[in-house]
Amino acid sequence: MRLATFNLLHGRSPADGIVDPDRLVAAVASLDADVLALQEVDRGQERSGRADQTALAAHALGAVEARFVPALVGTPGERWRPAEVGDADAEPTYGVGLVSRLPVARWRRIPLGSSPARLPLLIDARRPALVRDEPRVAVAAELAGDGPVGTVVATHLSFAPGVNVVQLLRLARALRDARPPVVLLGDLNLPGPVPPAVLPGWRSLVRATTFPTDDPRVQLDHVLARDPSGLEVTDAAAVPLSVSDHRALVVDVEAVTARP
Repeated sequence: MRLATFNLLHGRSPADGIVDPDRLVAAVASLDADVLALQEVDRGQERSGRADQTALAAHALGAVEARFVPALVGTPGERWRPAEVGDADAEPTYGVGLVSRLPVARWRRIPLGSSPARLPLLIDARRPALVRDEPRVAVAAELAGDGPVGTVVATHLSFAPGVNVVQLLRLARALRDARPPVVLLGDLNLPGPVPPAVLPGWRSLVRATTFPTDDPRVQLDHVLARDPSGLEVTDAAAVPLSVSDHRALVVDVEAVTARP
């Protein structure tokens, strides 16, 4: 089973600043993932041609299941409000997505909150600006059948130090009763060793720098597993693509077979 996570940057290329849906589809297709977690995903946004980017990713992979969960209604950096349960079909929206070639038995939306304060963020190369933190959310899918993974989860945590750790712990608690093995995929906005250090019982399935894509110096994107003793990683890589300022993170896993 191939698992992947990709912060799309709403499909924008850092090389030319263009958002091209065909370029996005080609990038996602090249990952050939069975399960793909998506962050910074647009739906109905003018800046990305009003596309449903989760649906584009599902089409690119030939997926049978896909779910977009909005974190906000409106446009990041402009006017927006936190998304609510009834906003599943609202537009324009922005959030996270989860795409699967495998049947899903049950979907779940998990709200994670946001930082109450405006925080400095480097918007351009010249100076930081005070930015209102976006609400954060996760989407979990319990996979049907007897594959090596029981539950997959996609999320994008806050850039606010400390807030992201609180959100990660909140998410782990929400997943206590999820069908194991549980795999959490996403941009956690935490450097490589931190997530497994604060989550007892969870293990990182890949260590690789993912940001920025042209000269990656830090791992912000993660694939973590709870109850991982039944999983064996056969391959893993951080993959540069033609869109986004993040590299995609790809992990191949299989069930550990009993040895005589």
